[in-house]
Amino acid sequence: MGILKRAIAKDASVVACAVDGTDLVSEIEQIHRTSAVVTAAVGRLAIAAGMIGYGLKGKQDSVTLRIKGGGLVGQLIAVADSHGNVKADVEQPVVELPLNAKGKLDVSGAVGTNGTLSVVKDLGLKEPYVGVVPLVSGEIAEDITQYFADSEQTPTACGLGVLVNPDLTVKVAGGYLIQVLPFASDTVIDTLEKNLTELPPMTTMMTNGMQMEQIALRLLKGLEPNLLDEGHLQYHCDCSRERTKRVLMALGKKELTDLANEVHPVEICCHFCGKKYLFSAREILKLAESC
Repeated sequence: MGILKRAIAKDASVVACAVDGTDLVSEIEQIHRTSAVVTAAVGRLAIAAGMIGYGLKGKQDSVTLRIKGGGLVGQLIAVADSHGNVKADVEQPVVELPLNAKGKLDVSGAVGTNGTLSVVKDLGLKEPYVGVVPLVSGEIAEDITQYFADSEQTPTACGLGVLVNPDLTVKVAGGYLIQVLPFASDTVIDTLEKNLTELPPMTTMMTNGMQMEQIALRLLKGLEPNLLDEGHLQYHCDCSRERTKRVLMALGKKELTDLANEVHPVEICCHFCGKKYLFSAREILKLAESC
């Protein structure tokens, strides 16, 4: 289970979040059997979704991040709620690319840069909030930062990292998110910029043994920070047989009738967790009658 810590500056003008998402990303790798660069890409997106989701207020609130970058991985999606539950999916789980110029996994090359990041927040209102921004790098952290600047007018700094072992297991994975409130002074912003300039990569801090509490406080160094709260991130898919029935019913009476006559039984596989649901022809016809 991933550990999440949040810290706040003494004047409450800045909040920083740090997450150890190693267990979360490990489960993504095990479920989707991703190659190294895909593990890094979808893992970064899942951690970002978890941090954003944890910051939502309502018990039923959720956020969906979707990236379509034109790269070999195809579409990536991550969904999180305010309780720290996260699930993720990727169109092409196995992609092989050479390391980039820095000797790192080429996440940008796999994701692509010719596309968009969309953020959908379901806050229990009549319509969900939807923000869409062009990708700026395909590295995901920079794209998250750009989303907040463009769509929510919130100065934000995001760092994400996934370190994959030679056997494709996840060594460490984590991220941070810093958000500045409108009343923050120039001095506060200058201090944050200095901190970020001196900050090692997230995976370096984690492999050196830094705990999330230490990282959250370091992000706000010089601002007399205090720990605000803590939580957990975990991979959790909320699919069920009843929810799958509702998905099938959305096909309509004719489609379901045709399906019952052509396929025996009907198998529906959840993209997020791989669980399979079987429906007999009789069950499908019963659903058709309910449409």
